Amino acid sequence: MRRWRVVLASLLILVLALSVVLSGCSSKTKQESTQPQQTTEANKNKNFKVGLVTDVGGINDRSFNQMAYEGLQRAAKELGVTVNVIQSKQMTDYVPNLTNFAQQGYDLVISVGFMMHDATEEVSQKFPNTKFLIIDSEITDRPNVASAMFKEQEVGYLAGALAGLVEKEKVGKAKGTNIIGAVGGMQIPPVDRFIAGYQQGAKAVNPDIKILINYTNNFNDPAAGKQMALTQISQGAEIIFQVAGGTGEGVIKAAQEKNLYAIGVDADQSYLAPDNVLTSAVKRVDVAVYDVIKDALNGNFKSGIMYFDLKNNGVGLGKINKDVPQSIIDQVNQLAKDIIDGKIQVSDKISK
Repeated sequence: MRRWRVVLASLLILVLALSVVLSGCSSKTKQESTQPQQTTEANKNKNFKVGLVTDVGGINDRSFNQMAYEGLQRAAKELGVTVNVIQSKQMTDYVPNLTNFAQQGYDLVISVGFMMHDATEEVSQKFPNTKFLIIDSEITDRPNVASAMFKEQEVGYLAGALAGLVEKEKVGKAKGTNIIGAVGGMQIPPVDRFIAGYQQGAKAVNPDIKILINYTNNFNDPAAGKQMALTQISQGAEIIFQVAGGTGEGVIKAAQEKNLYAIGVDADQSYLAPDNVLTSAVKRVDVAVYDVIKDALNGNFKSGIMYFDLKNNGVGLGKINKDVPQSIIDQVNQLAKDIIDGKIQVSDKISK
């Protein structure tokens, strides 16, 4: 009897051992069957290469180029594509930098800014099998070029209306000089569209307001921006809209030093001086970059012009300063609704 117990115990151990082995084989087989599919999909997206060429402002401008870079990084993280960046030091770098990516067989090459228009036209013609995206400039005669355009005048209008109401009602740091300013970088269409809207919005809510407009003729000189802002402040300006990329950091610094208000541009720049940034005229370049990369990856790239405005959330105001009462915010929100509904038409031309 005892011998049968030993035999039965041995058989039970053998069955359990076989069960463990078979279970392990089953698990291993299942893992191997799914792994190749995941690897293939990852490799597919990894082999899709996107190159971004900045203008002379560079990706640390905390503005336009940075927003494009953030869209690129989002695409790398969420879509798994391979990305690379070349920062242009001078305007003569544009053609060789774009050519560099095209020659390496990149699937999509992105030009950041109006100033890269001629370079993008030239390089896209030489490389018809490479897809290009240019921000802020219209190229409509190339099947391999998409143009992302923004209605900066619409968000400029809201920024101007906010500034005009803050002056009119002497809110916070505004003591009622009824003078505001705008400091542009170079006098190019995207900059002027912002300022044109700013003029119209301020005048719409405060007809007697005076608006000072100056340009520094660069996008990467904060010292020049600060000096220009200080000049406007000496002329009575209490709120200054910076439309100057990296140069605009100096405008915000001047407002901070004089304890007045600045309005940021492109990105939400409230973090640069929380007490002194009234709001920011945000331009969602990151969204445009990400969307075009995704479309190109999925075989849905479309040449021609895409417009980004208030209606499709392509532009909008950033964080509004805590000094501003809800009554003013409500008025600005109503103006935004009126623009979206077509009740207010905003010109893209600056009034002389």
